[in-house]
Amino acid sequence: MLSYVRYWWVNQNQTYRQEIAGGYLWSPKRNANGARNPFYEFMREVTPGDLVFSFVDTRIVALGIVSSYCYESPKPAEFGGVGLNWEAIGWRVRVNFVSLQEKIRPKDHIELLKGLLPSRYSPLQESGNGIQSIYLTELPPALATVLIGLIGKEASMLSDRRSESQRQKPMQVENADLEIWEHHIEANIESDDRIPDTEREALIVARRGQGLFKQRVMEIETRCRITGVTNPIHLLASHCKPWRDSDNQERLNGENGLLLTPTIDHLFDRGFIGFEDSGVLIVSPVAHVPSLNRMGVETNRIVNVGIFTEGQKQFLDYHRESVLLQARH
Repeated sequence: MLSYVRYWWVNQNQTYRQEIAGGYLWSPKRNANGARNPFYEFMREVTPGDLVFSFVDTRIVALGIVSSYCYESPKPAEFGGVGLNWEAIGWRVRVNFVSLQEKIRPKDHIELLKGLLPSRYSPLQESGNGIQSIYLTELPPALATVLIGLIGKEASMLSDRRSESQRQKPMQVENADLEIWEHHIEANIESDDRIPDTEREALIVARRGQGLFKQRVMEIETRCRITGVTNPIHLLASHCKPWRDSDNQERLNGENGLLLTPTIDHLFDRGFIGFEDSGVLIVSPVAHVPSLNRMGVETNRIVNVGIFTEGQKQFLDYHRESVLLQARH
């Protein structure tokens, strides 16, 4: 096994059938009261090649290999009435699940396991009972190794496949449902007769980092903050608070944008990089560093891209809180 790959435990009682059949994990971003939840925040640190243990009704019933990074996604329609208080937009991760024939009950092995449980965010009580408030939590490698041994051959075979997946893990998420969601928003704008024609066109073009939005960003920004490119032909106006999350005013607000080259725009929009208010570049812990280096992002030193306006800082705060792939708990 590859020790640097991470192991995760997910409690799926309410959404087990939908998530296993659909090949994904989904969580809200926050609790119903708006508070940050560490077990939702962990979704932001899941990486392709990670191994997931699915716990349902006292047993580990499936294992999965993660196949994407986390990305924003609407609450799955197939959840129906489950989680009525959950946010409409949450975090989604693609996972290739395999249902187990040997469904072990951790409580039966708690004497072997309890010394390996983490002191913080443990998935189990020392009695061996599960903890209902947990959705996703990380497992120490030693605990994961013992669980794999208890499950037996099925887990070992999947773990070997996981190791191969890690060596070949992709940089970019498969975000077809994200595109569908944005197209749905765009269609609603196109059909809204209350929006003047010129504004409607500006809103739609803004999604692609062009038009009136780009003109407004260029009144503040003069170059790509990372590569230094200044020719506007080669630059996109990238939203700090994503177009899909913004209201119509924010979609055209110049302070909600940075001028970035297309590759840097991709990294920023998908949360692989972000910025502190001071201008210091943030590199997500799940980012593939060799790829970032090839795309023009220096990762071996502290990079400061310069000052931001007060308005930009507000939108960058949203990016750090809701887009950047880095758990904040």
